[in-house]
Amino acid sequence: MDTIWDCLLLDCQLASFVDNGRAYGRIDDAAIAWRNGLITYAGPRAELPDAAPALARQVESLQGAWVTPGLIDCHTHLVFAGNRAHEFEQRLNGVSYEEISRAGGGINSTVRQTRSASAEELFAQSLARARLLRADGVTTLEIKSGYGLDLASERKMLQVAKRIGHELGVGICTTFLGAHALPPEFAGNQSAYIDEVCIHMMPALAAEGLVDAVDAFCEKIAFTPSEIRRVFETARGLGLAVKLHADQLSDLQGAALVAEFRGLSADHIEYTSAAGVQAMAEAGTVAVLLPGAFHVLRETKLPPIDALREHGVAIAVSTDLNPGTSPLLSLRMAMSLACTLFRLTPEEALRGTTVHAARALGLGDRGRLAAGLRADLAVWNIAEPAELCYWLGADAAVRVYAGGRRLV
Repeated sequence: MDTIWDCLLLDCQLASFVDNGRAYGRIDDAAIAWRNGLITYAGPRAELPDAAPALARQVESLQGAWVTPGLIDCHTHLVFAGNRAHEFEQRLNGVSYEEISRAGGGINSTVRQTRSASAEELFAQSLARARLLRADGVTTLEIKSGYGLDLASERKMLQVAKRIGHELGVGICTTFLGAHALPPEFAGNQSAYIDEVCIHMMPALAAEGLVDAVDAFCEKIAFTPSEIRRVFETARGLGLAVKLHADQLSDLQGAALVAEFRGLSADHIEYTSAAGVQAMAEAGTVAVLLPGAFHVLRETKLPPIDALREHGVAIAVSTDLNPGTSPLLSLRMAMSLACTLFRLTPEEALRGTTVHAARALGLGDRGRLAAGLRADLAVWNIAEPAELCYWLGADAAVRVYAGGRRLV
């Protein structure tokens, strides 16, 4: 009999997130199989044909372990050089994020270090962080530029991001974040820098195949809504999806702006108004919650969680891994923080790092365990899915597969 599956895993429990009327899309006493990187079966073991074990090249019992979709970290600034531990200390001594930024620290501090680092140095530092996320069950990563702020340095960052994906075997979505901060050479001439982003940087990097989406930072210490609108119009002209760092420190109606462009996501959104939530709901824009930054900045203004639920806005959760405001190297810790700080349920948090995180990246081929989707999955040494949010710091991922290939 010819083999039809590359691998068949038996005696497991699935958190499939397929709508079956059960929490987590739970399937007990389950099996999952794949071929050529795509899931071919995910369901009850009893419904497999009797000859199923003979149909697979590899068959293994998981002895009751839980299997979830591979986790998706849909908002990271993972590629950077150096760190900003000294700013962490400053904030604990009472200096605000805005004060640090206006004094030459903040994002521009990392820009200086990232510009001066060679591509090899940048790759080595960033790869170490990506390995930790992969070991945490992550099979897809979004990585933003935005610490270069000139064409050569932004290109270097995006190339390193792509290289990390090839090295680790994980999915990488690259996002151009040229409108992240005003670089020092454009001090006092913000309009000219937006010209540089829209006329030179974005078209060149898109033409080189380095950009999957475009992001920007809409805030009083960053860029205005009118400047962001120009960035988005340029992205739309290039056929690129958009997303936005929106309403993190104040309500500049950033969530409504990105929804107007039918953007993939509005991220942070602590200060988003009811009108912004309504706009996101109508546009299908995902709300990406970033509890790591909320925690590190000791923010007290909660995102509008109840309004998001009421209007049916998809809620994703991500690390926001970055050197200044969220030095968070565990997506599962982000899930736990989302539960304790934002009062998400463990099911909402896990859905937010699988189903909804995939939506936030425009990826329809992953985030659930169902036939025809990518064989991205994680095997966990847990008794219940809620443990993924309950334990703080435990090594729970037994195995991680991406496209059917075992990575961890």
